[in-house]
Amino acid sequence: MSLRDRLIDPRSPERRPRRSAYALPTLFTAANIFLGFYALLRVFEGAIAVAMKSADAARHFTFAAMAIGGAVFFDGLDGRIARMTNTASDFGRELDSLADVITFGIAPAAMAFAWGVYFVPAFDLIHIDRFRLIGYFVSFMFLLCGAARLARFNIQKNPVPKNPGRPDRKYFVGLPIPAAAGLLASIVYATDGAPITSWILCAGWLALVGLLAFLMVSTWRYPSFKDLTLMRPRSPLILVLLGGFIFLMVYASQPLLLGMASAYVLSGILIRIGGIIRRRFRPAPPHEAEHQVG
Repeated sequence: MSLRDRLIDPRSPERRPRRSAYALPTLFTAANIFLGFYALLRVFEGAIAVAMKSADAARHFTFAAMAIGGAVFFDGLDGRIARMTNTASDFGRELDSLADVITFGIAPAAMAFAWGVYFVPAFDLIHIDRFRLIGYFVSFMFLLCGAARLARFNIQKNPVPKNPGRPDRKYFVGLPIPAAAGLLASIVYATDGAPITSWILCAGWLALVGLLAFLMVSTWRYPSFKDLTLMRPRSPLILVLLGGFIFLMVYASQPLLLGMASAYVLSGILIRIGGIIRRRFRPAPPHEAEHQVG
């Protein structure tokens, strides 16, 4: 008997799941909210620690990045569990979107400014207050574009990306906000949470945050991986790859997570560039004679 059948209420003529079954995906969404709240607290503590010249500052930012990364994992599970148990509901979708705004919008935006901008010392090219104002603006645009991305995802039923792919594959239209937040978190985690103190690195960081904001509201195609399922039989190669992934997560989690997050963000850019190149060099269709009437 499948998990969906076990959760069916025997007293329901429509074979609806038990009421308690709806709590299962909600628990993962609640974990998502908690990790976002925890990440925000760690960002605040890290900023205070840097201001007080404490050695624990980097550790606070590292834990904030780890919390956001863990939330990416829970965010991917709640939807799959809701579909597996047939407990998807409008309430769950709205709660999930609100959780994503907190965990993948507010928390990464605060981390992007506190970790990457706030502690850059004064320099001669531009006044430090104006530089921080740019940081405020770019971080806010990340949050705003992420919220707009979630709102668009909620209201569109069958969105069409600007560069449509194969009809038998499922895609996201625009970069998902968990992937954008995951890349920022993976960078902070890979650097052991040490805040940026160079204005050159800070400028590159702000450019990356701005690029992620643009990709979220774009109509570029990103793989969704929603057609993957763990319920089907798999080849022994999958077991080998899974074992290798677990080994790298234990002994080389920083480069692994940074590489995975970067590869996914770059995939949409490369797919878009490839589509432009194919359309430019594709031979034009043969001209058909114009049909005239009268």
